[in-house]
Amino acid sequence: MTSQPSYSSGISTIPLLGDTIGDNLDRTAARFAEREALVDRAAGKRWTYGQFVEVVNQLALGLLDADMGKGDRVGIWAPNCAEWAFVQYATAKIGAIMVNINPAYRTHELAYVLKQAGITMLVAAPKFKTSDYAAMIEEVRGDCADLRQVVLLGSAEWDSLLARGSHGDPADLAAAQANLSCDDAINIQYTSGTTGFPKGATLSHHNILNNGYFVGEGCRYTEEDRICIPVPYYHCFGMTMGNLAATSHGACMVLPAGLRSGRHAQGRAG
Repeated sequence: MTSQPSYSSGISTIPLLGDTIGDNLDRTAARFAEREALVDRAAGKRWTYGQFVEVVNQLALGLLDADMGKGDRVGIWAPNCAEWAFVQYATAKIGAIMVNINPAYRTHELAYVLKQAGITMLVAAPKFKTSDYAAMIEEVRGDCADLRQVVLLGSAEWDSLLARGSHGDPADLAAAQANLSCDDAINIQYTSGTTGFPKGATLSHHNILNNGYFVGEGCRYTEEDRICIPVPYYHCFGMTMGNLAATSHGACMVLPAGLRSGRHAQGRAG
């Protein structure tokens, strides 16, 4: 006899969402295409829902062209920035599992997570504060057998990833997205590791989308709201209770500060 998954939920007048994150974003964008989805104050750029989904889809197609797909681990190591959000939703669209990496990690912690999670692509800022991320990645890369690709934000590799996506076939993305279930694993978040090495928790679309959605319901979010997100994206507070609470209700995500390294994100200034 094979084991079967089971659900147990309390009584509620509001049903749980059965969407994948990509499908939920698409529905929101269809309803509120002209409303603002994301404002990156540090970059001086903003995107409507229509523009936001366009960039997410472009990046998703670029990831597919780079041989990323369902179940592959894509690490994200950067402070809050628009690109972090693009990676979050693009990986969800293709079923790749995004692995959140704490921007404060030192080299040994980075190496541990890269190997323990089996990360095959790492998207990272070139540096943050006094940490030279690019140098730290090169220091550990040789010991991480699964790591095939490193993409630094603002680099030629990042530009190439987006450019490859711009020439991709939308039908390929639609097929990948249609092959997903809300119960698929989509995110790995690590504990602080105060009693040893960090512990990775694997979460599904169903987990984090409903977490964000019901936080938004509790806050009574609507498409009229603008949500300031100063908390770190690598933590569930920022990416779930911030981003997913916003996009599940058509509200606007506002980054008050973040990565300042020239402007490599696509969007309109203002």
